[in-house]
Amino acid sequence: MSRGLMIQGATSDAGKSTLVAGLCRLLKRRGIRVAPFKPQNMALNSAVTVDGGEIGRAQAVQAQACGITPHTDMNPVLLKPNSDTGSQIIIHGQAVADMDARGYHAFKPKAMAAVLASYQRLQKQYDVVLVEGAGSPAEINLRDNDIANMGFAEAVDCPVLLVADIERGGVFAHLLGTLALLSATEQTRVVGMVINRFRGDMALLEPGIDWLEARLNKPMLGVLPYLHDLHLEAEDSLNIKKHSAGQGGALRVVVPRLPRLSNHTDFDPLGLHEQVELCFVEANEIVPSADLIILPGSKSVRNDLAWLRDNGWVKIIQHHLRYGGKLLGICGGFQMLGEMIDDPDGVESDAGFSQGLGLLSMQTTLATEKQLCNVQGRLVLDDAVMNGYEIHLGRTEGVALSRPLVQLENRNDGAISDDGQVIGTYLHGFFESKPACDALLRWAGLANPVTVDYQARREADIDRLADMLEQHLELAQLDNLLGLNENSKVFCA
Repeated sequence: MSRGLMIQGATSDAGKSTLVAGLCRLLKRRGIRVAPFKPQNMALNSAVTVDGGEIGRAQAVQAQACGITPHTDMNPVLLKPNSDTGSQIIIHGQAVADMDARGYHAFKPKAMAAVLASYQRLQKQYDVVLVEGAGSPAEINLRDNDIANMGFAEAVDCPVLLVADIERGGVFAHLLGTLALLSATEQTRVVGMVINRFRGDMALLEPGIDWLEARLNKPMLGVLPYLHDLHLEAEDSLNIKKHSAGQGGALRVVVPRLPRLSNHTDFDPLGLHEQVELCFVEANEIVPSADLIILPGSKSVRNDLAWLRDNGWVKIIQHHLRYGGKLLGICGGFQMLGEMIDDPDGVESDAGFSQGLGLLSMQTTLATEKQLCNVQGRLVLDDAVMNGYEIHLGRTEGVALSRPLVQLENRNDGAISDDGQVIGTYLHGFFESKPACDALLRWAGLANPVTVDYQARREADIDRLADMLEQHLELAQLDNLLGLNENSKVFCA
């Protein structure tokens, strides 16, 4: 059976996903068969796996860091929020139900069975399994039936590293307070601490570390420096930047920040593009002029369409098109471009239908069965090669589909308006393909796009992260925890 180590955070966005990704690459370099694992994930950024399921996007990136193909066992429970109090529940990659918070709390014992089954399968295949927690283990109101943090660690007898983000301030309070709220056995299970995103004079930090280690009797395994311009796909919308680094670029792209925006990682390649200014627009903000407006994916399409109307986007889009601007709809945004969205069974919200924007002659009916697949094809624009993935509910029909945007091996996808100003697709991730990204940017008005190789950039940043960990972590202590030293104690059997 493999060794296991769990990374938990003193807060959300403390750097758990990033630390796991870096450790995955570090171990892979040493010839160790390693796999990522997150028992429970709550995220609207997801990826399609080789076994035809859906997992959190962060686990797919971690799998890449390991040099292995993403599998549903790496994230057996995925919660995709579709309201402030409810989520779609995905078990082993497949949607099983929609539940509110109380309903899911009662469901957790069944979810834990799925979690343990996946973990045991990974243990049999890999030398090391690196486990990522969710949120904070100090959420004592959620301690009963916990499967995401200490409840899982206790169930499988796994040691825990606790990471805290110094960039937010209060790092010593985060670490001390988190441990104080844990039970005695959980406190013992925490075998070390890591401080993340440090920038400053280390000599000024050391007295605080000495005090904390003495107070808690826990070692600090590393102080990780802030890595400027590090790019790894974010797990959730907390990390959306309102503007890209390419402000003042030759092409301005505007995206409405929908309340249930999903798979915003679609826009990461544009955010890194030196010639593109990418701007997310919140509710009640002034919408700047744009060359291209993109309607993104949504976990609650009819509700997000109502949000667009309430925030004046119908007139904004009409004005944008009248003066020659381009409009792209992705997944839920593609459905919004049509004449109607019908949800007869209340799959995403209350049963009923909504009038679409009427820019493409097509109608969508939502259904419980979800389309999940990775695809390859060509954009009709410039015959550009593209790769992407499909995650959506619903079936779209209409004459608009007779002018598809994408030609796949056995079918077509998407649509192009008669005047060529409006296009849409169900496919995510196509901006990651350089030829497709170039073609779409030329269509939007950028004469000579110079697009980076997004896959190479991701690989380089994973390697840069691993280099940093190799320099700033106590690797000998890490090896002991993982049972990689001859005389080390094995914590996870």
